[in-house]
Amino acid sequence: MKLLSVNVSLPKTVSINGRTYKTGIYKSAVSGPRRLARHNLEGDGQGDSKNHGGEFQAVYCYPYEHYAFWANQLARDDFEFGQFGENFTLTGLLEREVCIGDAFQVGAALAQVTQPRVPCYKLADKLGIPGFDKTFLRANRSGFYLRVLEAGQVEAGASIELVSKDPVDMTVAEVNTALYLDKSPAAAERALRIDALSPGWKRSFEKLLAKG
Repeated sequence: MKLLSVNVSLPKTVSINGRTYKTGIYKSAVSGPRRLARHNLEGDGQGDSKNHGGEFQAVYCYPYEHYAFWANQLARDDFEFGQFGENFTLTGLLEREVCIGDAFQVGAALAQVTQPRVPCYKLADKLGIPGFDKTFLRANRSGFYLRVLEAGQVEAGASIELVSKDPVDMTVAEVNTALYLDKSPAAAERALRIDALSPGWKRSFEKLLAKG
């Protein structure tokens, strides 16, 4: 397991498809160490602090293995690190293997998986493909967010080591499926047993169960 690239961007204002908004999705790879702190990665920022960033979304990770899948699906060869708005482009940590609540040593920092990524129209705008956010969701190649348990320096090329497994043992892909794809009540109840699951996702599962 390895951190291939660290990608950051400060928010900027863009106008696309009749919408004007601030966003930090246009990440670029950086060299050298960056401090991963409790709420953010050094040099990075969010245009929408209500839905992005904070303790449970301090950094967004995306598996490099998916780059080949999307390049084939979209018939494109222009992808660069940070293509999907991720802070960490990594390898060896796929959503069907990594569990919500798993903790990893990343460089000098200790971080824990908190939730899958929920795509929005900004991802579709960035790739120039209307509706790509829905395509991305259906593919269940979401990537995942981390919360920072111990702050520290991170740098491209660093190894990533599993420190602890969550006892519920529910993968990122399973949690994403439970809320957005098959909406299984049994899976929702299982997900709610994960202590590390972000508060927003817990509320969403509670609403799902309340609907019967």
